[in-house]
Amino acid sequence: MPPLLLLLLLAAALAPARARAGDPYAYYNWEVSYVSAQPLGVKQKVIGINGQFPGPPLNVTTNWNVVVNVRNALDEPLLLTWNGVQQRKTAWQDGVLGTNCAIPAGWNWTYTFQVKDQVGSFFYFPSTPLHRAAGGYGAITINNRDVIPIPFGFPDGDITLFIGDWYNRGHKELRRALDGGTLLGVPDGVLINGLGPYQYNESVVPPGIVYERINVEPGKTYRFRVHNVGVSTSLNFRIQNHNLLLVETEGSYTSQQNYTNLDIHVGQSYSFLVTMDQNASSDYYVVASARFVDAAVVDKLTGVAILHYSNSQGPASGPLPDPPNDQYDTAFSINQARSIRWNVTASGARPNPQGSFHYGDITVTNVYLLQSRAPELIDGKLRSTLNEISYIAPSTPLVLAQIFNVPGVFKLDFPNHPMNRLPKVDTSIINGTYKGFMEIIFQNNATNVQSYHLDGYAFFVVGMDYGLWTENSRGTYNKWDGVARSTIQVFPGAWTAILVFLDNAGIWNLRVQNLDTWYLGQEVYINVVNPEDNSSTLPDNAIFCGALSSLQE
Repeated sequence: MPPLLLLLLLAAALAPARARAGDPYAYYNWEVSYVSAQPLGVKQKVIGINGQFPGPPLNVTTNWNVVVNVRNALDEPLLLTWNGVQQRKTAWQDGVLGTNCAIPAGWNWTYTFQVKDQVGSFFYFPSTPLHRAAGGYGAITINNRDVIPIPFGFPDGDITLFIGDWYNRGHKELRRALDGGTLLGVPDGVLINGLGPYQYNESVVPPGIVYERINVEPGKTYRFRVHNVGVSTSLNFRIQNHNLLLVETEGSYTSQQNYTNLDIHVGQSYSFLVTMDQNASSDYYVVASARFVDAAVVDKLTGVAILHYSNSQGPASGPLPDPPNDQYDTAFSINQARSIRWNVTASGARPNPQGSFHYGDITVTNVYLLQSRAPELIDGKLRSTLNEISYIAPSTPLVLAQIFNVPGVFKLDFPNHPMNRLPKVDTSIINGTYKGFMEIIFQNNATNVQSYHLDGYAFFVVGMDYGLWTENSRGTYNKWDGVARSTIQVFPGAWTAILVFLDNAGIWNLRVQNLDTWYLGQEVYINVVNPEDNSSTLPDNAIFCGALSSLQE
């Protein structure tokens, strides 16, 4: 039997029985390895998949089953996580250190999950420490089923853009810096689809940099799916002389409105409709530039691609399209974020309108106020915290410890508010209530914008403002059309509030998406147990490690 056919048959055998009836399968076979590249003109090793950087897309449809066989050809353990995919009834497939033992170097492991009741724009990336800083990311596009109309005209094409800050230092060197107590400092540039900037200014961009060119046809409308996959920098995205009609973010259709530019924070995904309605007297700039950084480094932290009409009469020239007026103006950005609303009349993955879930009418059962601070020393090591606790991953993943009743791995005692005590390193997690309705407030007492992501769910963004959150802040909440998504920004000296319905059993990672502070411990897990279903979610091909290493065949 040919090896590939055998692989596919084995993968199908590992698929959950509940997902087999009727829903199609999509099979992928990936090798994750180092690839030589020089996106900013400096030769370095990046993480590629099947030799590609960025990696190949997952393009599937609602309710399809996805089987991804991963061979780890790196020199260290690896996990891939599926940012925004909710993994309903397959929490084990989430691909973070709290749910999985990492895939050892030289091993294969097969992920099997269903994109149950989801549509939209997402991405995957390696969740193992700082690997995303070297690449390894790619697109996840979940299309509507034919019976569910999209709330806009079908676009003439679909274009994916990955934007993100980039360091010429490798991920291992970045880890060593943080381990030694040194912050990462200013990135070396901004990439678009893994490539450096077009030479829009000879004094800023050196010659020989390979850049992204996006080929389009005049009069056509394209859906641009834009993901910030960077390390820690918020980016402002814009296309010269073109409006961005926002239609979707992270699986939710939005109220449709035009933007000339949009701030996209680390880990966030948006999709826009862009109509090629210009006269093509020249090519046009596509720009992703850093926000909230010193003005002296903005030019360095500007990624530039080229939008090329088939009838273009010449190269792009002149100044780049203007960013927001004040580089440090968080007020512009926070007002822009508040303007993004849920399209309550559109159907999502199901026929019923998105707004038929009246989240504003549900009684909150648990409240967690999570306060972050700037990185600080704990026992002589640089760490980041939530409510004065810096998370440390145990050698036995949380899910394994729970299934096999391994004592002492974690504690269900994470505090629901700041304790005003000395910070500590611990494996303390949140004890959620199955089908409870949780309110989480992120209070950012650090000096940079932070993005938070919750695996397993889409949450409702109900409020954000400056200052300290109080119970009176609930009077400002949007209880009707706050957008449902999985990654949200929190501005320095400000707060953001979300509501989430805990109907998906598992142990779910709640993390800052900024890679440096995530690495330093700014994360927690939420344990959600269905008391009526204690069946194990452990697949037959589970990898064992830590206290359960002896079970590994």
